[in-house]
Amino acid sequence: MNRLYFGDNLGWLRNAKEFPDASVDLVYLDPPFNSNADYNVLFRETSGQVSQAQFHAFTDTWSWADAAETYHQFIDTCPNVAVVEIMEAFHSFLKNSPMMAYLAMMAPRLVELHRTLKESGSLYLHCDPTASHHLKLMLDAIVGSTNFRNEIVWKRHSAHSSAKRYGPIHDTILFYTKSDDFTWTGLRLDYQEEYLEHYYKYDDGDGRLYWRNSLTAAGTRKGSSGKPWRGFDPTGQGSHWKFTIANLDALDAAGKIYWPPKGGWPQIKRYRDELKGIAVSDIWDDVNKINPAGNERLGYPTQKPQALLERIINASSNPGDVILDPFCGCGTTIHAAQKLGRRWIGIDVTYLAINLIKRRLRDAFGEEIEFDEKGQPTDFESAKRLAELDKFQFQHWALSLIGARPLKEGAGKGADRGVDGLLYFYETKRTDSPGRVREEPLTRSEPVHREKIIVQIKGGGVNRSDVSTLLGDVENQKAAGGVLITLERPSKQMRTEAADAGRFVSKLWHDKDYPRIQILTVEGLLNGIERVDAPPQLNPFAMAARESVAHKQTEML
Repeated sequence: MNRLYFGDNLGWLRNAKEFPDASVDLVYLDPPFNSNADYNVLFRETSGQVSQAQFHAFTDTWSWADAAETYHQFIDTCPNVAVVEIMEAFHSFLKNSPMMAYLAMMAPRLVELHRTLKESGSLYLHCDPTASHHLKLMLDAIVGSTNFRNEIVWKRHSAHSSAKRYGPIHDTILFYTKSDDFTWTGLRLDYQEEYLEHYYKYDDGDGRLYWRNSLTAAGTRKGSSGKPWRGFDPTGQGSHWKFTIANLDALDAAGKIYWPPKGGWPQIKRYRDELKGIAVSDIWDDVNKINPAGNERLGYPTQKPQALLERIINASSNPGDVILDPFCGCGTTIHAAQKLGRRWIGIDVTYLAINLIKRRLRDAFGEEIEFDEKGQPTDFESAKRLAELDKFQFQHWALSLIGARPLKEGAGKGADRGVDGLLYFYETKRTDSPGRVREEPLTRSEPVHREKIIVQIKGGGVNRSDVSTLLGDVENQKAAGGVLITLERPSKQMRTEAADAGRFVSKLWHDKDYPRIQILTVEGLLNGIERVDAPPQLNPFAMAARESVAHKQTEML
């Protein structure tokens, strides 16, 4: 079963029961760079526009005060002498710097990742040039310098100016394998159509296009390839045949040699329909960054193009293999692995990322997609502990219980107030008679828009005023309704206040009415006793493409 872990990846990776030795075929990791940057997440609206609501995802700054204990514990317990020596050398040179803190964080994780790799496995470490040389030395010690395969340069920007230096436009991907016997599919790329049209333009009359190329190469040889053939002596012009004499005879017999009608050296015919494609080099300038306005963009600050991960997975794994991403962020590796028929494991320390990945997978592959979730609260007591330890992680986790989109109060004019998350649904102004069940599918000519339901999370004490505050926020923001998710059980007065708020009617969903304010408890949601009562969060056009709106209403309501 595919698995999605919430929590510190080091703790999970050290759990040999969850991550046995030699259990993973391919590791890709894109750890936070030591760039001293505060990243924010912009959440894409369903309409395609980027919301201005922002979340502080993580602070990409490493402090020695936080890493010192990890470093000393690692030095004392790591059985690999070479790794200990390189880490001590780093510390001697870098002192107690942020870069040293970053390396101290990475070292134990890379050791565990190497342990989980199969002998045929590969590891791709994505980093930037500020840390790549340090990380390469570390991996040389952990994996072995003889198992280094490539330093891949990915051109992530087409142009980028920078003061008093050349514009930084690339990332580095370090490619290592566990052994010499590693999975390699010999990935090749398609030729550009312009190239094919320019060179493959000759036709013998059978419709097969080919390119004429030289049969010789520079330098003389004493073997068969240096001997005269059909009256042509390559040695006389300081060259040799690219093939043996026997192979030249076979090519000619197969009609793959072109003989100029007016004399001249013969050439080989390379047919377009026999091309295997271009071998992939270690400079990747054909995988563009994600378009800021593109459909793929989720707003995650370090999101990588899916094509980048598909190339790596296609090159170094086979269908059914296990792909591990211990810093899975917005889930690009997981998405690519699922699409390509691989099994996958993702780990992330923020529930913000976990929530985003779950939504991404269901958007891409449907609600029926199955995977195990580990590390998140599964009962009331563990939910309570999460609320006590980290109220923001608790908030993101609680929103996921009803599939709500996270939202944080923004700064400046126009910022949403009193909102932790949002539920969206489609609505129309159609004028059907109340109770009428409509059999024909919805058409794009009908006016459809989105409505929102405000979601608030309370991990502490709650009272009647919380309900009245939510109702006021619903009215101020012209939302259809509001949902209050509480850790504590609401009082009778709170439930009465919510019931008195009334209901709203959805015209699109056959004039069904829904509570304007509803209170849900974490315990009730976990036990399946409670659920949000709201119109389906589905695009009606996508549904109408398969079945009628009436049928889907019966199925989902």
